[in-house]
Parts: sequence; C-alpha cells; structure tokens
Amino acid sequence: MAYPEFFVAPMREELTRLGADELRTPADVDAAMTGTSGTLMLVVNSVCGCAAGKARPGVALALRHSTRPDRLATVFAGFDNQATARAREYFTGRAPSSPAIALLKNGELVYMLERHDIENRSGEQIATQLIAAFDKYCSLPVGASSNIWSSSD
Repeated sequence: MAYPEFFVAPMREELTRLGADELRTPADVDAAMTGTSGTLMLVVNSVCGCAAGKARPGVALALRHSTRPDRLATVFAGFDNQATARAREYFTGRAPSSPAIALLKNGELVYMLERHDIENRSGEQIATQLIAAFDKYCSLPVGASSNIWSSSD
C-alpha cells in the first residue's frame, strides 16, 4: 500500500524546488531515459530518515556546483511504485535501493549511490561524492547552452 499523498508531498517538494521532474508513471521514466541527451540524475526518493537528512540535502548541496547533470528527475519509492520499479530496471546489476541517486549518461547507468552509500554519510559527504561524479560524467558547466540549470540557482 502506498503512502498517502499528503504525507509525501513535502518530501517531493524538496526535490521539485531544485528543478527535479517527477516521474510518476513507467511511461514518464522511459521518456526521461530516452529523451535526455547527456546526463540524467535520477533520485529514488523515500520517506526514510536517510533520505530526509542525507540524500536530499546532499543533492541540494551538490547542485550548487558549476558542473551539473543536464536533467534532474525523481521517483518516489513507496508511492509511485510502478514508476520506481521501472526506474530500477535501468539500474543494471543493482539491487533495489531507496533512497538512491543515479547518474545515467544517454540512458546508461554510469554512477550510483545506494542506500548503503548514503545511510552512513552526511549530506555534505554525499554532496562531495556527487560533485566528483558530476565532474567525471557531466560535461557542461552551468550556463552552457544545453544545460537546463540557470546560473542564478
């Protein structure tokens, strides 16, 4: 049984305020995977404490970096169950994990932080790891023509 909408709405908003597209259906997930050229960061959001105190704050801090993914999207484990299951199909060779933060380049998984990578780290440590991944896998700095992020973020 999924969590009620009123319960997850504030947790969703933490990522949508950052510019994340909510992927609520399997079709939304497929469209994001096939329709994003460049790097997509997909956050598997959840109600757990490590999502609230570590993953979402880490994502927010990392997105202040000059090089970022071309697109940010999210699915919500325990709520958008079919979308979450479809997203996890793209995480080749990985067990289901929530929270999780994945980088996909042209639809292929290139980097992933799973729950075990998140639960014992601070938001700042997660941001540091994501920034290193951004520098390695994301090619465009903020303000470049095909980047969705504005330099005022």
